[in-house]
Amino acid sequence: MTKALPKMAKAASSEQLRQAFEEHLDQTKGHVERFQQVFEMLGEKASGKKCMGMEGLAKEGAEIMDEDDVMDAALISAAQRVEHYEIAAYGTVCAYADLLDESEQASLLRETLGEEKETDQKLTELSKEINLEAEEGSEEDSSERKHRGKRKLGRAA
Repeated sequence: MTKALPKMAKAASSEQLRQAFEEHLDQTKGHVERFQQVFEMLGEKASGKKCMGMEGLAKEGAEIMDEDDVMDAALISAAQRVEHYEIAAYGTVCAYADLLDESEQASLLRETLGEEKETDQKLTELSKEINLEAEEGSEEDSSERKHRGKRKLGRAA
């Protein structure tokens, strides 16, 4: 995400969305540090491993960034897919930490989990505003807007 978020911020046309991506980049860097702290507490070395799921989500997001007519909506959709993936992952590691009675580590991981959920909610709120602005700014007739909306819905699914 530390590589994808700057690209997403650059592609966003909404200043609010750009700012949200930049803020989440800073937050994500903190998540990395927190995760390293968890490993240190366990006496383990933190090492990165390529995540094929995250890589797939990033590739999918990059593909939709080429669609100018729905750019911000597409960016939000891609970002929320990543957030949901991260929420699932952090939820799982929190459960593992609880099972292992590693309460300090679980607490750190829950902090990150909470931040990921907050980011997802923020993106939901932004999408309501951004999608409404895009709809109001459109000069297309209603049948074309309806057709475009169906395309958006299909890509988001």
